Amino acid sequence: MLENLKEEVFKANLDLVKHDLVVLTWGNVSGIDRESGLLVIKPSGVSYDKMKASDMVVVDLDGNVVEGDLRPSSDTPTHIELYKKYPNIGGVVHTHSSFATSWAQAKRDIPSYGTTHADYMYGEIPCARCLEGKEFDEYEKNTGLLIVDMFKDKDYEAVPAVLCKNHGPFAWGKDAHEAVHNAVVLEEVAKMAARCEMINPQVKPAPQDLQDKHYFRKHGANAYYGQGNK
Repeated sequence: MLENLKEEVFKANLDLVKHDLVVLTWGNVSGIDRESGLLVIKPSGVSYDKMKASDMVVVDLDGNVVEGDLRPSSDTPTHIELYKKYPNIGGVVHTHSSFATSWAQAKRDIPSYGTTHADYMYGEIPCARCLEGKEFDEYEKNTGLLIVDMFKDKDYEAVPAVLCKNHGPFAWGKDAHEAVHNAVVLEEVAKMAARCEMINPQVKPAPQDLQDKHYFRKHGANAYYGQGNK
């Protein structure tokens, strides 16, 4: 079942290791097949160096395991809430990558300080609040709902990433590969922003005109970055 998607999600999980976004088993990638309404996700707590494509777990949007002998990632309910809310998301990534997680633990949005950030993310990368009280009873599901609430007035495609306070980052994209790509960008932007503030504690975000130019030349209706369909 969904063998091609299992292979895609498996390779995307290995890419987390390749790009130094995870240590030990601290991360997961999922991908969804919109036609069937089923998603494929990394099994919980399985080492990347021992994992196989056949270990990927198929889950429905109610969280039921449809196929697989292993338990799915404990973060599966978070992924599910994002898939349920946002139809253009085809892949979701969660890591504890060092710099992005440091911003999350510092309870800080990541400001857009330069064109590297603006090329990929339109404006600051938001940091969601902590869960409270009874929200912890369904911790992973409510983490997803918290992200959804954070983006009720934001464009989830223009900013395909979020930080969860005291926790870590989530990123997403049109498929598992693009979600990992955005997680890589997030970590590099987080790293640059942290170093930027170390060098100049009084630094301000890049001028809005510069941010607009770099984002829209790549993502706007008249984008001209790259080769397009040429």
